Amino acid sequence: MAIFLAIAAITALSVYVIESNSRVRQQAQMTQYAQSIATALDRGGTSFSSYLRAGAALFSSFDQVTPELFRQFGAELRLDVEYQGAEGIGWIEVVEPGDIDAYLARTRAAQPGFAGIRPEPASSGQGIAPVTYFAPDTVRNRRALGYDMASEPVRAAALEEARRTVRPTASGRVVLAQEGAGDAPGLVIFMPVYKAVGNERRLSGFVYSPFNAGRFLDSAIDLAEPNENGVRLYDGEADAANLLVARGFDNARAAKVELPVTIANRQLLLVVETAAPRTLAPLSMATLLFGFAVASLLMLLARLLTQQAFEDQRRLAFFEEQHSIRNSLTRELNHRVKNTLANVLSILSLTRRRATDLDDFANSLEGRIRALSATHDLLTNSDWGTIPMRAVIEAEMQHFRAARERPVTLEGPIVELAPNDALSFGLAIHELATNAAKFGSLSVPGGTVLIRWNTVSDDLAEVEWSESGGPPVAETRSRGFGIELIEKIVAHELRQPVELVFEREGVRCLMRVPIRRLSQFRMRETDVAN
Repeated sequence: MAIFLAIAAITALSVYVIESNSRVRQQAQMTQYAQSIATALDRGGTSFSSYLRAGAALFSSFDQVTPELFRQFGAELRLDVEYQGAEGIGWIEVVEPGDIDAYLARTRAAQPGFAGIRPEPASSGQGIAPVTYFAPDTVRNRRALGYDMASEPVRAAALEEARRTVRPTASGRVVLAQEGAGDAPGLVIFMPVYKAVGNERRLSGFVYSPFNAGRFLDSAIDLAEPNENGVRLYDGEADAANLLVARGFDNARAAKVELPVTIANRQLLLVVETAAPRTLAPLSMATLLFGFAVASLLMLLARLLTQQAFEDQRRLAFFEEQHSIRNSLTRELNHRVKNTLANVLSILSLTRRRATDLDDFANSLEGRIRALSATHDLLTNSDWGTIPMRAVIEAEMQHFRAARERPVTLEGPIVELAPNDALSFGLAIHELATNAAKFGSLSVPGGTVLIRWNTVSDDLAEVEWSESGGPPVAETRSRGFGIELIEKIVAHELRQPVELVFEREGVRCLMRVPIRRLSQFRMRETDVAN
C-alpha cells in the first residue's frame, strides 16, 4: 500500500503541476490578448478625441459653422471610420429657447432636406442641442440630423460633463440615433466648442462622434489577432445592465481577465474569457495513464487488504451515525422532559399555595396533570410535530361534552400548533373548563360554552372563550390558581397577553396563540438552554 500510495501521490502531483502550468500559460495569453484589445480601443478613442479637439479649435474661430465649413473639415480629416468603428463626426449647435424658430429657418435654408427637431422641444423654456451637420453624408447618418442630444438623460449628462471639463467626454450606454428602429448599444464622445463674445467665452456647440459598440470592439479585435476567446465590453462594472457588446460566450466556469479601459474620460471594463477545459492536457493524460497502469499492477496484490479496509470503514461510519442519532434523541428527550418538569413544578407550586386541604390539592393537581397528559398523547401520536388546535380543545373538553348534550360549541379554521404551545394552550383550556364546571355555565343545565378562533396573521391565532346560560358571575371574587395559571404561566409560555373578563353573563377569555412552522422547532442538534 505504501508503494501504491507513493506512485499515486507522485502521479497526482505531476498532473497538478502540469495543469497549473497550463492554466498560468493560458492566463498569461488571455492577459496579453486583453491588453492588445485595450490598446486598440484606447488608440481609437484617442484618435477621435484628437479629431474632435481639432474641430473644436477650428470652429471656435468662426462666428457661425456653415455646411461648407463642416464639409471641408470632414474632407480634410480623411477619416477611415469603418476601421475605427465610429459612425463619423457631427456638429451640435446649442440653441436657446427663444432662438429655435430662427435656427430652424437658417438650417432649412442651408439644408433643404432638414426635417426638424426631434423629439419636439418642450415648452419648459430650456435650451436644445440638435445635431445640425454630420459627415460622412450617408442614409444611415442622416437619421441623426435634428436629434436633440439634450433630450435624453445619458447624453445630456455627458454634454454637461464635457462643458464642465472642456475636454472630450464619452457618454454612457445609449442607442445611437443612426440605429433607427434598432437597439444596438453604443456610446458618444462630445467636445465643447467655445467662442469669444466680448471679454467672455460662450458655449456655441459641440463636435461629437458616435460609436457603434459592436463595430468599435470588432475593429479592436481585428487588430489584436482574433482567437477563440470570448470578449465583453461593459460601461462600468461587469453587470448585465451595463453590457455594451459581447463576442463569444458566457460561461460561469470560464477563466476571465478583467481590464479597465478609459475612453474619452469614461471608464469602461474589458472582460476576456475562455472556456474552462473539460479534459486534461495531453501531457497530463499521458502521465495519468502511466501512473494508473503502474498502480493497477500493485492493486492486484493489495486487493484483499483494500477490501477489508473498506468494510471496516463502512462499519465505523455506521456506528458513528448510530451514535450521532442516539445523542440527538437523548438531547431532544432531555429538552422535552425539562420543559414538562418545569410545567409540572409550576403547577405543583401554585396548586399547593391555593389548596385548602390535601384532597383539594390532590384533585386539582390530578386534573392538571391529566390535562398535560391528554396533550402529550396528541403530540406522541403526531411524532411531536404540529397538532390541530381543534384536537387540543376536544381532548381537554371531552369529559365536559360527554356529561351533557352539546354544552360546548367549537368554531374555527384549521390551525396547527407547535408542541410547547399546544401544552400551554391545553392547560389554559383545562383551567377555563374546570372553572366553568365548578362555578360557570357548565355547572347548571342549559349552560353553554362557545370556543371560537381565527387567524389574525400568518403567525398568530386569536381564541375567544365565551360562557352563557350559567349562574350570574359575582362582581368581586378572589383570584384562584386557575386565574394565575392562565394570566401568568400560560401568557408567559405563549409570549402573548391573555385577557380574562368576569362579566355578569359569564366568563369571557381572549388569548392569542403563536403559529410556528415545523422548521422553527425541529430536533435540536446541540443542547439549547431552556
